[in-house]
Amino acid sequence: MAIALLLSVTAATAQIKNTKTETVKIFGNCGMCETNIEKAGSLNKVAMVDWNKDSKMATITYDAKKTNSDEILKRIALAGYDNEKFLAPVDVYDNLHGCCQYDREAKLAVTTEESKTEMNHDNHSNHTEVATLDKQEVNQLKTVFDNYFLLKDALVKSDGVSASAVSKDMLVSLNDVKMNELSMDVHMVWMKVMKDLKTESNIISETQDVKKQRSSFTTLSKNMYELIKAAKYESPVYYQFCPMANGGKGANWLSKENAVKNPYYGSQMMTCGKTVETIK
Repeated sequence: MAIALLLSVTAATAQIKNTKTETVKIFGNCGMCETNIEKAGSLNKVAMVDWNKDSKMATITYDAKKTNSDEILKRIALAGYDNEKFLAPVDVYDNLHGCCQYDREAKLAVTTEESKTEMNHDNHSNHTEVATLDKQEVNQLKTVFDNYFLLKDALVKSDGVSASAVSKDMLVSLNDVKMNELSMDVHMVWMKVMKDLKTESNIISETQDVKKQRSSFTTLSKNMYELIKAAKYESPVYYQFCPMANGGKGANWLSKENAVKNPYYGSQMMTCGKTVETIK
């Protein structure tokens, strides 16, 4: 049985190209943890995780051209398991089976504000470094948000050509985001919404049909809302809702203005909708 398992692992590793291998510590207790950790971190022909429940050490093998250890460890953290770099969300850890709830060295995922407070108390000299990281996070996500608002404005004008062009810029800004410069709380949201944001931006960029663009804008706005809630923006953002959009199911969008300018109908029903939340 052990030989069969070894051969299986060897075969899976052989399918991964441009291989890079790292050894990292991942917290857990039992065989169920082993299954969860390896499933969360492994991707077919891209990454493989082999975790030892006794040593708590994992061997991570991955295609260095398609992923990196940070992305793998974040997926594992999102599944509920703390590791050397990332902490699992508290609610996810709490939902683990009782036998899987290992002793946590840190009880909460560190937020940007908590990090700042610790730095001020323990090592005031690091304050400048933390502020720099915060600024980097704001700057790179600001470009994403700004492109979203430009896209919204283009749809308000029913300008499919401009909407397509702006979406291409937004796709570039999404691909330029450096995940290692995001704080933990923002990073967790980014990992959840990143794929859908890129998919919808790409769909909008490839057509000048406003109707199709507006359909994708519904999903794009939903995911952008989650991201901007976590990362914030330099000024208040208004989350607005039109009950008639999306075939009568209703749809939301984000705006820098409290006054309603409907991106789903444009001049046909410019003021249809209302502000349902202000994000500060």
